[in-house]
Amino acid sequence: MKMKLVVSAVALATALAGPAIAQDKPQLAFVVNAASDFWKLAEAGVNKAQTELPGYDLQFRYPAQGTAALQNALMDDLVAAGTDAIMISSADPKNSIDAFNRIAAQVPLFTTDSDAPESDRIAYLGSSNTLAGVQAGEIAVAALPDGAKCMGFVGFLGADNAIERIAGFRQAVEGSGVELVDVRGDDVDFARARSNVDDVLAANPEIDCMVGFYSYNPPKIYEALQAAGKLGAVTVIAFDEDPITLGAVREGSFAGTVVQDPYQWGYEGMHLMAKYLEGDKSGVPADGLIIVPTKVINASNVDAFEAELKARIGG
Repeated sequence: MKMKLVVSAVALATALAGPAIAQDKPQLAFVVNAASDFWKLAEAGVNKAQTELPGYDLQFRYPAQGTAALQNALMDDLVAAGTDAIMISSADPKNSIDAFNRIAAQVPLFTTDSDAPESDRIAYLGSSNTLAGVQAGEIAVAALPDGAKCMGFVGFLGADNAIERIAGFRQAVEGSGVELVDVRGDDVDFARARSNVDDVLAANPEIDCMVGFYSYNPPKIYEALQAAGKLGAVTVIAFDEDPITLGAVREGSFAGTVVQDPYQWGYEGMHLMAKYLEGDKSGVPADGLIIVPTKVINASNVDAFEAELKARIGG
């Protein structure tokens, strides 16, 4: 004997409508280049935007590892899952053009932090890495009036943000007696980042200045100098706002740090993509560049800056 299943019209409508409503909610994704504490501020900005964009589902995504292949695979997965727009910090833009263009042909694609200007991305929202490099070079020139030999440390040597920061630094120190001798890459391997500094201390005693171009590089420089008993003997110019970096600036172990505003990248980026999906393209300038200013943090303003950071993450 067959049993008949009776379902009320209301229950049936609710069951059918629920998934449809969820699927109709536009999804926006912010994809970073690697797992790093630096991105906590950007995530806080995305979370703030989520409170103001209840009609959207905002996602903050880390690749399994900081490689272009895994980043691009993550974007493919996001598109397949129905994501409607993506903002990404590219780990290797020059070798990701085809992948970026494939994504951009399916959903609006934006870049942040590290641009991919040769791709079909719609716009870049982030720092001028060249100007940030110039600011770092100006810190070095002011701190080293008699000149110095500097060694730089960075994650991805091929990433646009690294290339532009290094070029800006060299531009600012030209003719000053401060020389950037070389830059060592670590591919966002924190153990390698530390060993790079240890190796320079052992093999290059003439180096009396170090520049940490990615957020985690200055803390690794600090650790290595502290272990070698050389804190204060080597002038350090930093990037970004890791707590160790800010502490070193406060105590005078670092000459200063150039900070970006990743909170605004996350916050403004989500609003930019939402408006774009709604047909409002007024936020995209003709040159495709939306520059969020960087600033220099030194002993005179580090306390106020750190209080602002805590308020943003806590808020």
